[in-house]
Amino acid sequence: MMDFLQHLIDALSLGSLYALAALGIGLLFGVLRLINFAHGDFITLGAYALIAPSADVTAHMVIGGWSWVFMIPAIGAIVVVVALAANALVFRPLRRADTPILMIASFAVGYVMQNSVIMIYGARAKTVDFWSGLNYPIAIAGLRIPKLELVIIATTIVLMATLILFLRRTSFGVQMRAAAEDFRMAQHLGVRSNLVIGAAFAVSGILAAAVSLLFLCQTGTLSYAMGTPLALFAFIATVVGGMGSLLGAVVGGYAIGLAIVFLEAYLPTDLRDFRDAFAFSLVILILIFRPSGLVKTRYSLERA
Repeated sequence: MMDFLQHLIDALSLGSLYALAALGIGLLFGVLRLINFAHGDFITLGAYALIAPSADVTAHMVIGGWSWVFMIPAIGAIVVVVALAANALVFRPLRRADTPILMIASFAVGYVMQNSVIMIYGARAKTVDFWSGLNYPIAIAGLRIPKLELVIIATTIVLMATLILFLRRTSFGVQMRAAAEDFRMAQHLGVRSNLVIGAAFAVSGILAAAVSLLFLCQTGTLSYAMGTPLALFAFIATVVGGMGSLLGAVVGGYAIGLAIVFLEAYLPTDLRDFRDAFAFSLVILILIFRPSGLVKTRYSLERA
C-alpha cells in the first residue's frame, strides 16, 4: 500500500506538469482553433531566460540568481512578451486561415525560436543548479516525498484555481469563454477579438513559464529541445481529454501522468524500456472507445 501511495504522488506530480502544459495548448485551441506546437519552445525559452548567453556546459545564472519574488514575474513577463509578439507577427495576419495553416505556422514559430536559442546559447546541453534543495525528500506518514513534487502539485492547484476565477469573474475571462463557445457570434455581440486572443496568448505564456521553472528545477538540465517532449505529451493529453475543453486538458494530463508512472512501476523489468509504447497503446484504446475524448466538447460534437 505504501508503494502504491508513493507511486500515486509521483504520478500526480508528473500529471500536474502535463496538465499545466496541456492547459496552455487547450486554451489557445478553444479560442482560436490553433494547435500551438510552439508551446514547447515557449517552455524552453522560459528556462533559458534564467541564464546568461554562453556556449559553456555549466550555465551562469542571471535572472535565476534573483530573489524568487522578482525572478518568477520576470520570467513570466519574458515568455508573455514573446507569446504576444508571435501572435502579432504571425498568427494575427493568419487569423482567417484554415486550422492546418495555423498549425504549420506554429511549427515555423517553434523552429525559429529553437534555432534562436541555439544561436544565442549554443547547442550543447547545460547543467544548472536551480532550487536543487527542493529535490530533497521529506517524510510524511511513512512516505519519502521530494519537496518539489509537493510544490508542483500545489502550484498546479493554485494556477488552475486562478485560471477558473479569471475565466468566471473577469471581463476578459467571460469574453474568452464566449469566444471559445462561438467565436463569430461573440464578435457580433461586441467581444473584442484581438484583445481576447491576446489575453489567451498571455495566459498561455504564463502557464508555459510556470512549467519551465518547475521542469528545470526537476531535471537541472537545459537543452534547446527540452520543452518538445512536454508539449508532445501535453498535446496528447488535450486529445485524450477532449479538444477544446480546459477540464479535458487537465483530466488528460493527469491520465497520461498516471499511466506513465504506474506502467514504469508495475511492468516487468524487461518490458519497462517499452513503457511509452504501452502508454500510447492505452491512448489509442481510449480514442477507439471515446473518439471525442474523456470530456465531451462543442468541438467534438461539431466533428460528429
